[in-house]
Amino acid sequence: MINDSNYEKRLREVWKIPQGLASITAVNHRVIGVRYIVTAFIFFILAGVLALMMVLQLSGDNNNLMSHETYNQFFTMHGTTMMFLFAVPVVEGIAIYLVPLMLGSRDLVFPRLNSFGYFVFLTGGIVVWGSLFLGSAPDAGWFNYVPLAGPEYSPGINIDIYTTAISFMEIAALVAAVELIITIFRVRAPGMSLSRMPLFVWAVLVMSFMIIFAFPPLVLTSIFLAADRMIGTHFFNVAMGGNPLLWQHLFWWFGHPEVYIIAVPAFGMVSTIIPTFSRRPIVGYLIVAISMVMIGVISFGLWVHHMFSSEASILGMSLFAAASMAIALPSGAQVFAWIGTIWDSKRVEWRTPMLWVTGSIVLFTIGGLTGPMLAAIPWNWQVHDTHFVTAHFHYVLVGGAVFPIIGGLYYWFPKVTGRMMSERLGKWSFWLAFTGFNIAFFTLHYTGLMGMPRRVHTYLADQGFDLPMQIMLVGALIFAAGLAITLWNVIASLRHGPPAGDNPWNAPTLEWSTTSPPPAYNFLYIPMVHSANPLWDDKKRGEEGPLGYQTGTDYRETLGTTALDGIPEQRLAVARPSIWPLVLALSVATVFMGSLIDLIFVPIGAVLSFIALVGWNWPGKQRRRGL
Repeated sequence: MINDSNYEKRLREVWKIPQGLASITAVNHRVIGVRYIVTAFIFFILAGVLALMMVLQLSGDNNNLMSHETYNQFFTMHGTTMMFLFAVPVVEGIAIYLVPLMLGSRDLVFPRLNSFGYFVFLTGGIVVWGSLFLGSAPDAGWFNYVPLAGPEYSPGINIDIYTTAISFMEIAALVAAVELIITIFRVRAPGMSLSRMPLFVWAVLVMSFMIIFAFPPLVLTSIFLAADRMIGTHFFNVAMGGNPLLWQHLFWWFGHPEVYIIAVPAFGMVSTIIPTFSRRPIVGYLIVAISMVMIGVISFGLWVHHMFSSEASILGMSLFAAASMAIALPSGAQVFAWIGTIWDSKRVEWRTPMLWVTGSIVLFTIGGLTGPMLAAIPWNWQVHDTHFVTAHFHYVLVGGAVFPIIGGLYYWFPKVTGRMMSERLGKWSFWLAFTGFNIAFFTLHYTGLMGMPRRVHTYLADQGFDLPMQIMLVGALIFAAGLAITLWNVIASLRHGPPAGDNPWNAPTLEWSTTSPPPAYNFLYIPMVHSANPLWDDKKRGEEGPLGYQTGTDYRETLGTTALDGIPEQRLAVARPSIWPLVLALSVATVFMGSLIDLIFVPIGAVLSFIALVGWNWPGKQRRRGL
């Protein structure tokens, strides 16, 4: 047995996180996770400002606050940012931070790959938003339909930025998904079988597999469109034998699973937070886990319900309509499990995280009720491309994802920072956001039924849209005020929040068994797990639990376990900090973004990428040890 004080000292030395300018080389999962989260929320704020500008433009008939060209860029950037720069990156960032802690691991299995993914995401986001400030932002909608997005109708650089940047940024999502899957299967704490994994980890596992199957078609179709625009191919040109519907099929094969790629991790957060504040294990753990897997599978059979107004057979559309209704079953099973957990508890604590996730149940249920309505083909034909659809997907995405994410922010903030956020400000934030959101987006159901189309920058007088859009503006401002209070709460609490302690919520999962914030190596000893709620069950037995497993202190390593049962089987070396992930990200960016300037940058970027990969894999001290 290594002397505890000496063992801890050597762990600190070998897992030390670079500081100052050298922090650019950091590969620790918590550092990268925080970078993802902070960057994604910055994009969220920017997209929110665009949304308020659009609502202000629509608050009166014949408004001329902005031209239709500017409005098109704003609504395209709002949707593109929310879907590609906020929703997926923020849930991946939360997963990158939490999954190793929840699994009892020291880090992800490929830390440098993790760092590379973040720099790809950051670079792509800067390019996309830079195009807006330069007046050349994408302007054909986040869905980028052809032929509108083709070279004939959009000859400028705007759509080229979309096709190259989106393809580039999806690399980050894919590498994060691969990293998370391997980590979940290979470095769980001893004793943590699949049936003992936290439900949030189950949700991340499902999300990661969905990304691997959903995102490549988006990259492929974006490359097709880039080829049509840059080198004269005709994948979507009807006159030359192409088919514009090919874009829609490939895009929505990604686009509808994308909704659940965002929502399933948020469901995992709800399934984590509700048991903590209900002071009892979740009702139907197995049912909730299976429901997540079912959602992941069924979500790939829904994409054509976005195309019911296109040319398709009634029989084919009916099959997709049935699948669109069927996915409500596993989603509903989770809602009933959450309600049952709260209902059957006599000690519910209505703290701020609990309010946010309970509010999300209400909002997601409303969005879930309008989903089967849109799956009914005749109804879909009537409200397609109206504000009714806008209301539906905002209830699903904001209610089903953003509210749980903010609840998770309040819940895990003490673990990340070691400080508590203000309960008073948190509750004010929730009630303002909840009220404002319902005022704003429930109103859109009405304007949609009245026939107001989406994606228009103005409307004529005497159509009856003025008053409801003004009501929506009021609701949007209240909603924004609620979110602004949370932003202030975060900033103020970072400096002045009271100390949190290691487990301020008395939560049952492993991330709360270490200090707040955790040390660079996460755990002094790799913990051993005996149940799905290890901290609660150890306390019931009157035990602190065994110390667990030590790891070597000559280099970074964590414990590898079997995929099904979590039985220790090997020690896994973990990469040290390196500058090469940044170099590789910039080299790959040269390939994609350089093509917007001249195709000569493609081979230049390829050569630079090869050099970066050589540097990345050059044998170092750790590799020479045979690890």
